[in-house]
Amino acid sequence: MSLVCLTDFQAHAREQLSKSTRDFIEGGADDSITRDDNIAAFKRIRLRPRYLRDVSEVDTRTTIQGEEISAPICIAPTGFHCLVWPDGEMSTARAAQAAGICYITSTFASCSLEDIVIAAPEGLRWFQLYVHPDLQLNKQLIQRVESLGFKALVITLDTPVCGNRRHDIRNQLRRNLTLTDLQSPKKGNAIPYFQMTPISTSLCWNDLSWFQSITRLPIILKGILTKEDAELAVKHNVQGIIVSNHGGRQLDEVLASIDALTEVVAAVKGKIEVYLDGGVRTGNDVLKALALGAKCIFLGRPILWGLACKQGEHGVKEVLNILTNEFHTSMALTGCRSVAEINRNLVQFSRL
Repeated sequence: MSLVCLTDFQAHAREQLSKSTRDFIEGGADDSITRDDNIAAFKRIRLRPRYLRDVSEVDTRTTIQGEEISAPICIAPTGFHCLVWPDGEMSTARAAQAAGICYITSTFASCSLEDIVIAAPEGLRWFQLYVHPDLQLNKQLIQRVESLGFKALVITLDTPVCGNRRHDIRNQLRRNLTLTDLQSPKKGNAIPYFQMTPISTSLCWNDLSWFQSITRLPIILKGILTKEDAELAVKHNVQGIIVSNHGGRQLDEVLASIDALTEVVAAVKGKIEVYLDGGVRTGNDVLKALALGAKCIFLGRPILWGLACKQGEHGVKEVLNILTNEFHTSMALTGCRSVAEINRNLVQFSRL
């Protein structure tokens, strides 16, 4: 079977994976309204192309936090990649390094941070943190990722409690997952997921100053959907925001990420970089997100589909190549020769 778009990978991955793993990847919270709307919302946006422009050379490169990436298409933090491929996050990291893009490694990685770095020593890496109630454990982990060469700390905000993921509850999946990184790398044994890794329910805005005091890494806040929180992010001197609803896996019936993007971008007034994850499936989707103010997008589920379909890193590389090529085509067909030429005038919201 020839896989020519991301939805092809999704269909093929469904055939390769067990029901419980498939449900874990695909599932949303409650009725999965937000999960589905993340994709549908992109289709409510129409493009306004400009023609008679020289597009013989189109450059997809851009920068995030001062680091150049080959295209504004990066890898979002998702956990437990070993569920779909034995080498797990090591394969993901190798694919990201080969593509010249950023990979955000999850707290819930199934490979150790050290193994991920060894697998892709030259890759651009950020680390995503679920804040633990034990501040000392957070400090040790942050110092560890800093010493390993990670370039930014991404703090997830939208999980003070876990969303109501019905499929995972029915499948009792959490009992069977293990975690390697909320421990000293010298201890060896993996920790059962959520048994030993509670997430802080008391994290507040004023706590950000503590994180800033213990690391020199830029801090990115993941999970912001409103102008009020975006304004607070700027006030608290963070370096970036990822507009995200956790792939529709946390609070159902919130705004699709692309629908929340405009509000957040307007609120920060260019003072910090804004990124987006959730619902990106085509090159047109990437173009729309950038036109509405995102600096780049992050892919979640499609990366796992790639791992499952085509021998690990090779499948991830193919997913990234397909989306990058589609984005290149979208740029050319709208008259954009560089990422800097993508702007709000290229899109309008459909009345349908």
